[in-house]
Amino acid sequence: MKLSEIAAALDAQVEGDASIEIRRAAHPSEAEGPEDLALAMDKDLLALLPGCKAVAAVVSEGAELPEGIRGAIRGIIVVKRPRYAMAGLLDLFERPVHAEPGVHPQAFVDPTARVGANVSIAPFAYVGPQAVIGDNAIILPHVTVGAGAVIGEGCLLHPGARIGERVVMGARCIIHPNAAVGNDGFSFVTPEPGSVESAKATGRVVGTNVLIRRVNSIGTVVLGDDVEIGAGATIDRGTVTATRIGSGTKIDNLVQIGHNVQVGTNCMLCGHVGIAGSTVIGDRVVLAGKVGVADHVKIGSDAVVAANSGVGMDIPPKSVWMGYPAVPRARAFEQYKGLARLKRLFADVADLKSRVRALDGKGTISGGAPPESTE
Repeated sequence: MKLSEIAAALDAQVEGDASIEIRRAAHPSEAEGPEDLALAMDKDLLALLPGCKAVAAVVSEGAELPEGIRGAIRGIIVVKRPRYAMAGLLDLFERPVHAEPGVHPQAFVDPTARVGANVSIAPFAYVGPQAVIGDNAIILPHVTVGAGAVIGEGCLLHPGARIGERVVMGARCIIHPNAAVGNDGFSFVTPEPGSVESAKATGRVVGTNVLIRRVNSIGTVVLGDDVEIGAGATIDRGTVTATRIGSGTKIDNLVQIGHNVQVGTNCMLCGHVGIAGSTVIGDRVVLAGKVGVADHVKIGSDAVVAANSGVGMDIPPKSVWMGYPAVPRARAFEQYKGLARLKRLFADVADLKSRVRALDGKGTISGGAPPESTE
């Protein structure tokens, strides 16, 4: 495609020759010829342009180009927000997964399942009874789609994905390798109040877990449109109703979402996040890596929780929390500053003690221990 067409797709401007034909996007150091587009939106990459084999580049607005680069680079796309422009560029130069059209003979599709138009179902995939596969869906090898599950239009299920029974998935969802959606919830109960209940109520362990009875999960999981679930992530089905993930939400690798959790739209849950059961998360919430959220907590819309935080109480909307346990950002910084000052505080206290001892005629502080020996 022409440089002008790429710029139009990015809503950006072209400086120089807009008619240059582009075959692929490349790192400046890996460009192989005049049909490559050098991605130099980071200021550290601008220095690589003089020796680059490409004749076209993408740079950020206000970038200071190296001396003499205008002769070698004949066409330049100037973008306002580099990271957002990168997303658009990678859409233009996307390399789709390999998927053969139709249902492969070595796939198993139950006769009662409904398969839409232009579907690809790869070898060793399993589609259970009464399942529904939407138009243009791609199901890669070793995927399991349980009985009664609904896979929306244009969904992509990577190898090893496990979709449980009765799970409902919206359009254009992406499930990465070995993610499991629709597992039973981690829900158990004892005949009498057990150790956990007594610990919560009194701070002491009074009850004992003589018998642990399983609480079955008869609900399901419902995903909105354009949800993405990372490799190895797990989402438990609801106990009676549904665990729900709102449209546009992105879930990173190795995230655990417990039963009955409700996640809003356009949230970002980063790697190793763990969310306990019955938590309610609003829209556009960001949970950074390794955030842990206790059960029955509510996190308001547009809240941001920093990495390695432990959330044990409700978080209001549009707030930034951090720490373990998580507290508002300003309070967390006060705590960190206090810890950093402890060494100096101890030194000041030791100095004050020595001064008081020197002023004490008996060499001791009233009610305190005698001074240390100087012998």
